[in-house]
Amino acid sequence: MEEETETEEELRTRAERKVKKAAQLLFFRRHRNPGVKGWELKKALGDNYMDVIAVLNSALHRFGMEVKRISKEGEGEGEVEKSEGKEKTERDRFIIVLKNHLIEKASGARIDDVAMLSATLAYIISKQGKVPRKTIEDFLADKFSKHRIYSALDRYIRQGYLGEDDKVLYIGWRTRAEVDRKSLLDLILSA
Repeated sequence: MEEETETEEELRTRAERKVKKAAQLLFFRRHRNPGVKGWELKKALGDNYMDVIAVLNSALHRFGMEVKRISKEGEGEGEVEKSEGKEKTERDRFIIVLKNHLIEKASGARIDDVAMLSATLAYIISKQGKVPRKTIEDFLADKFSKHRIYSALDRYIRQGYLGEDDKVLYIGWRTRAEVDRKSLLDLILSA
């Protein structure tokens, strides 16, 4: 009986270490983009990394945060689910986001940059998801200088808030992860 409790204790300790390691991987930025790819989690945590992420997700729930899984194509975004195929989850990015945005200054960005991104996202959403870059630049030119617009759009593309194909802008993977599009539109329409 004593050997069983020791093995249970060892299993609990090992699981706790894996959850801590997953939290460290997800909280601290190592690359240009936040979060970690599924294959990196698998390499660091083992084949049962989705179970570890589910435990971490339940622990983060108390702090108003959650682990989100975002695919590059935009499919499967949302809360972490264990039923997905292994190949798909290994390509997806896992990030920690706030569930409820209680802190207005959580982003650390300048207010005019946030305004430019909000206006751009709202415009793209209103045009069914794709807009020529030149149209966005002309739209923003009424309020911002051309130099600021060009650098901001390039930065949003690099950061993943926007995507660009053949001079056409669309909503990027990071926007799908971090921005509640319905709330954004509600706030803009109520102003």
